[in-house]
Amino acid sequence: MYRGGIVTAFKKWEIGTADKEAAKMLAEDVGADPFAAMIAVSRGICDPLEFELMLSNEPVLCEPRELADIGAAAEFLNAAVSENKKICVFGDYDCDGVTATAIMTDYLESRGADAVPYIPDRIDEGYGMSKEAVEKLSHDGINVIVTVDNGISCAEEIEYAKTLGIDVVVTDHHLPPEKLPEAVAVVDPHRADCRSAFKEVCGAQVAFKLICVMDDKEPEQMLYRYADLLTVALIGDVMPLINENRSIVKCGLGMMKSRPRTGISALINSAGIERESLNAGKISFGIVPRINTAGRMGSATRALELLKSDDMMSALRIAGELEKENALRQKTEKDIMDEAVLKIEQNKYQYNRVIVVDGVGWHMGVVGIVASRICEKYAKPAIVLSVDGDMAHGSGRSYDGFALFDAINACRDTLEKYGGHALAAGVSVKRERIDEFRKRINEYALKLPYIPPTLKLDLKINPAAMSIDMAYSVKTLEPFGFGNPAPQFALLGVTLERITELSGGKHLKLMFRKGETSFQALLFSVSLDKFCFNVGDLCDVAVMFDINYFKNNYTLSILVKAIKLSGDYPADLFDRISAYDDFISGYAVNSELLLPSREEIAAVYRATMGAPVSEKRLEYIFIENPGYAKTKTALKILEELGLIVFDGEKYTQKKVNEKTDLMNSSVYRLLKGGDSVDR
Repeated sequence: MYRGGIVTAFKKWEIGTADKEAAKMLAEDVGADPFAAMIAVSRGICDPLEFELMLSNEPVLCEPRELADIGAAAEFLNAAVSENKKICVFGDYDCDGVTATAIMTDYLESRGADAVPYIPDRIDEGYGMSKEAVEKLSHDGINVIVTVDNGISCAEEIEYAKTLGIDVVVTDHHLPPEKLPEAVAVVDPHRADCRSAFKEVCGAQVAFKLICVMDDKEPEQMLYRYADLLTVALIGDVMPLINENRSIVKCGLGMMKSRPRTGISALINSAGIERESLNAGKISFGIVPRINTAGRMGSATRALELLKSDDMMSALRIAGELEKENALRQKTEKDIMDEAVLKIEQNKYQYNRVIVVDGVGWHMGVVGIVASRICEKYAKPAIVLSVDGDMAHGSGRSYDGFALFDAINACRDTLEKYGGHALAAGVSVKRERIDEFRKRINEYALKLPYIPPTLKLDLKINPAAMSIDMAYSVKTLEPFGFGNPAPQFALLGVTLERITELSGGKHLKLMFRKGETSFQALLFSVSLDKFCFNVGDLCDVAVMFDINYFKNNYTLSILVKAIKLSGDYPADLFDRISAYDDFISGYAVNSELLLPSREEIAAVYRATMGAPVSEKRLEYIFIENPGYAKTKTALKILEELGLIVFDGEKYTQKKVNEKTDLMNSSVYRLLKGGDSVDR
């Protein structure tokens, strides 16, 4: 069963450094907290103006009129409103699409327009415009369609709409095709001829910029009307929290704390979030999933109705429905994750360069989330496919260093449909070609240099210096999210002194010591039987700071994000990991890196004496000598010879009376240059 928690796969730790003198000068120039300035310098922010803008609460937004075609779009829609044409706001079923639809519909209605929203069904209609939807809208008397968060790739559908007498205005933020659709206007910052300087915007932002031009107002003037919805959209679509995005989210958080609109207030209440404690993280994990679950598990129209509602009783009713569906989504996601992990480990897909796992009838609304979880668990790019009849559809996730879209594109002839970008993609493949697709994408990955996933930490800090003031300093850099992650710090060479189970064994409280300083840290979603470290271990710990409030007292809370035995990894660790993975996957045999000596096998065998020992602990114990690959191979040989037993988590030694010949192991013979072997 997959239970989350810290990542068990090895990652390369990258610990940032900061010039203390530069940080001191930056803090003095801006009048900022010195520790916050240290973090900024470690992230490459050394310019006082840039740092001042980062800390500022005054919204600074880009000029909307820089967007190509926005003037034409505004002029056409203003005329359509004046002529009382029936306008459809054609949105999308995800959080960005729903909020964009709410913003555009609300604005048009405030102008007295005859405006109706339309959000396609995720399962039955899929993403974007369809000819069937256009035909339905034509029957409903629609004269104009304005798309939000979609439309840039709907040339055929837009052409069809024209034949039915419907004019289309496109607002989108996705990458355009080589030829733009022939709409009345196409507003997309990624157009080749668009001179907007800041491109990292969500669909709701593009729609917002259009209504600013339509209303002939500066965006700062309109922001306080829609900042909350824009904030949810930006966080939901994982846009980088830099530049104007940061300004919007700061303003939106303030709005949601002081005067939230009815639907947002109902969601905050349903999620059990204290309004004063609201931040980007709580929106990401509390508000966004509840909006997304409407489209994932049913109809996204309910989330739209919620966001547009001004009746609290109605809003609370819908929020309650979404709460139940979100719980169902979580259970569905967990069930699929458990099944996927079982399939991965039964078929040894975790050793592939790219994990491709499929299952019959997996809910399409959650396969993308499961792909993200698998990518994080195994530190490998992952694609999760749901099989339905003769076809399979799915989503993939990756990490910096492996461009997933390029990998999928390299084997596009095995697919029926695909799209996406470096870190996320969607695919459709015939059921009979799934194995071929898995083989081809891994063959592509094998041609590339192996780039391990990294754990980026801002600074190394001394435990003796940790204080609640540090946590307050960190908070001045909020909001945190993609592009501005919450700072993480390295505590190196600390001794694990005590392990305490919490919440019936679901979480752990760890006590560490370095010198005269003791401190406790919380490790969530890891049970004791999954924890491979022992009291007395010298560890390196990656942590985040939080502030805990209890009985009128504020205290520092330290959260463990990663832990390893202390010391640098061997320089060739990831070469050895790659060698073992490729061997188990059947792609390559590097006996020099893989074959342990008799003495090394004996050492690994002795380490399994006594109580059962976890696989991860053995990997750590022997990480230097004989090294990761030889240790894993030794375990495989010992298991094959019946000298140890593996239960999926830990190894247990078996007592044998007679001497065992290593040549009885097919793995050992293969690496010695003999037989082939079923890995």
